[in-house]
Amino acid sequence: MSLVSTRELLDHAVAQGTAVPALNVIHLESAEAIAAAAEQAGHGAVLQISQNCVKYHGALAPIAAAARAVAQTSSAPLSLHLDHAEDLELVHQALDLGFSSVMYDGAALPYARNVATTAEVVRAAAAVGVLVEAELGEVGGKDGAHAPGVRTDPDEAGRFVAETGVDALAVAVGSSHAMTTKTASIDTGLVAALAEAVPVPLVLHGSSGVPDADITAAIGAGMRKINVSTQLVRAFTGAVRERLDADPALVDSRAYVGAGRTAMTTEAAAVIELIAVRT
Repeated sequence: MSLVSTRELLDHAVAQGTAVPALNVIHLESAEAIAAAAEQAGHGAVLQISQNCVKYHGALAPIAAAARAVAQTSSAPLSLHLDHAEDLELVHQALDLGFSSVMYDGAALPYARNVATTAEVVRAAAAVGVLVEAELGEVGGKDGAHAPGVRTDPDEAGRFVAETGVDALAVAVGSSHAMTTKTASIDTGLVAALAEAVPVPLVLHGSSGVPDADITAAIGAGMRKINVSTQLVRAFTGAVRERLDADPALVDSRAYVGAGRTAMTTEAAAVIELIAVRT
C-alpha cells in the first residue's frame, strides 16, 4: 500500500464507522515500530510528527524524510501528518515537504484569533490539497484544550468549523496529554453531541490515558481519529530499561534500542487493532 493520504484513511474510517489510529513518531525506530505494527494488525495508520519532535531533531526535513521512507517501503497504508504545530512557519514547511495533513494548534489563542489563524492555514493547505486538523479550546499551556476539566462546546465547535473550513477537529471530552495511567474518563454523550454538531471527523488527543473501553465507546459515539503517543513511548522506554538492567556492561546501542522498538511494535499493534476494528 505504501504512502497514502490522511484523507483516504479518514474517509475509510468514516465509511466503516471506525477510527484511524494516529501514532506519534519520535525517531526512526518508532516509525519502524509503527509501520511493523500496522503490517501485523493489517490496518492503516497515521505517522505523526509533532512540533516537539521537530525541536528534538532540530529540523523537520530529516525526520520527515525518514518517516516517509518507512511508509513508502511498508506494505501497510501509512500517511504523514504534522501534529500540534503552533508555529505557522513549521506548517508551511510541512506543506512544502508533501505532508498530506497538518494539525494547526491555536487552542491557546482567544477564539477570534484562533479562527482567523486557522482559516489562514486552511487556505494555504487547500491550495496544495492538504487536510487541516485544528483544535478548539480556551485553556492554554501544554495540555491546550485537553487540560483536565475542559470541555468543547458543541455549538461553538459548529461555528468554528463553519468559520475556518477545517477538515477535522480535535475536541476536549475528558482526555489529557502525557498521561501514563489509563484513568481518564471520556464523556461519550458529549462526543455524540459534537458529532451531531460538527460536519467533519472528530479527533481524540491524549488517548494514552483513556481505558480501552472508553476508546471503543468514543469511536461508537463518533470519534474518527485517535491519537496515541505516551503509551507507545512508555513501552519503548520500559524495554530499554529492562535490557540495560539485565546487562549493565552492554555497549552496543542497537541491542537496547532494538528491544525498545520490538516492545513498541507489540504495543502499537494492540492499539491499532483496538482503534481500527469495529466491535
